[in-house]
Amino acid sequence: MVDFIDKPISRKASQPLEVEEVMGFLRKRWGVTYELKLLVKGKSLFLQIMWGYLEQQSFSLTEEEYREELSKIIEIINRLDQTSEVRTWLFNQDRKPRLGRALSLPLRAGEGLEEFLL
Repeated sequence: MVDFIDKPISRKASQPLEVEEVMGFLRKRWGVTYELKLLVKGKSLFLQIMWGYLEQQSFSLTEEEYREELSKIIEIINRLDQTSEVRTWLFNQDRKPRLGRALSLPLRAGEGLEEFLL
């Protein structure tokens, strides 16, 4: 498992995100593995950390399904070249999601963004 919190952001900024890295970061930062979602609003794309988490009894996904969904999200982030922004945001996030209130990061519009907004 990649130990994201202990590594300086600048060393990893341009490297693609990985499922284990993000899961490890979430667990180390908040003690649980929060659900991540991509939200499309108009022509904008947002990465959200939701309030539900894998370790919750009522969580709707198995660990395998969670990893698959997270992998899809990470692939989009990597293809949009947003890894540095996402790492910085995750690393500097001092709040945590609450019931009904997700944390949200607007992803910068680029050439490839329209491909995901169809």
